[in-house]
Formats: sequence, C-alpha cells, structure tokens
Amino acid sequence: MIHRLLLLTLSIGVASFAQDSAKPRISPPAKVSVSLGGPSITIDYSRPSLRGRKAVGGTLAPFGQVWRTGANEATKLTTPVALTIGDLDVPAGSYALFTLPTPDGWTLIVNKTADQWGAFTYDKAQDLGRVPMKMSKPDGTVEQFTMSFNKTGEKSAALTLSWENTSASVDVRAK
Repeated sequence: MIHRLLLLTLSIGVASFAQDSAKPRISPPAKVSVSLGGPSITIDYSRPSLRGRKAVGGTLAPFGQVWRTGANEATKLTTPVALTIGDLDVPAGSYALFTLPTPDGWTLIVNKTADQWGAFTYDKAQDLGRVPMKMSKPDGTVEQFTMSFNKTGEKSAALTLSWENTSASVDVRAK
C-alpha cells in the first residue's frame, strides 16, 4: 500500500512538472537575423515586458550593472562570418551579448562564453570586448524589449536595442 501511494505521489509530481514546463515563458524567446552579403547572423534572446515596472535604470536593467540584455538565458549572437561591431573585431563563432546601462549611455559587451544563464555566471575575464552604443529615444514607450537589425548597406547594419524610453544602437559590418 505504501509503495503504491509513493508511486502515485511520484507520478503526480512528474505530471505536474511536465505541465509546468509546457507553460509559455513570461518573457518569450525571439530571434533576429540579418544577412550581410553572406550567411545570416542571428541573435537569440528573450523579450521581457514592462508590466508596469521601471526597466532602464530600475530593477530590470539597473544603471551601473551588467545586464543580460533580455531575460532567461544570456542573449546569444551566432555569426558564421567575421564581424566588426562598433570598433571591435569579432571572429566567426557564438558569443553572449550583455549590456552595461548607465545614465550617460550604454556599452555592448561581447562575451566569449556563449551559453550561460542570464548574467549570473557572467565573467568579465571572458569578454572579447566592449563597445559604446549610440543613444536615442523611441517614438513612444516600448513595452516589450526588442532587438532589431536595420540594414545600412550591403555588408552593414545597425543593431538596435529598444525598451521603455530608450534605444541603443551600434554598427555591425561583415569583414
């Protein structure tokens, strides 16, 4: 009897776990890509929403702290070709993207450890490099964090991060 009760409890627990893992994430996954004269460059990230909270400079993307640039897993850049991001040379490969927001501007961080959870395991020693981003204001409030590529030439694009009342961008060029 105890054995059957234990098996029933375990099976209910497994069913409950399976049901919970099937629920959609609060910050859904997204992917942006661009072709800069060759194979596509992609960024996989998750899109948190404001939901009445202060994001930039608040608890979600605090000033002076490395931010995961999205939600859930660290944002991942995959490039089959060598790039220049701002003035940073980026070899073909996969990288984690972080940002460092401050009241005066944002810095994009390209980290060599592509697969990591958020910024909790972030290691500055693994940075490939950091580049300043150009700041602007979107036309209105951006409720859900959004990343986009806007082509500026055959082998170039602007990578733009927009959320709340902030947009930060940096030039990306294929070598």
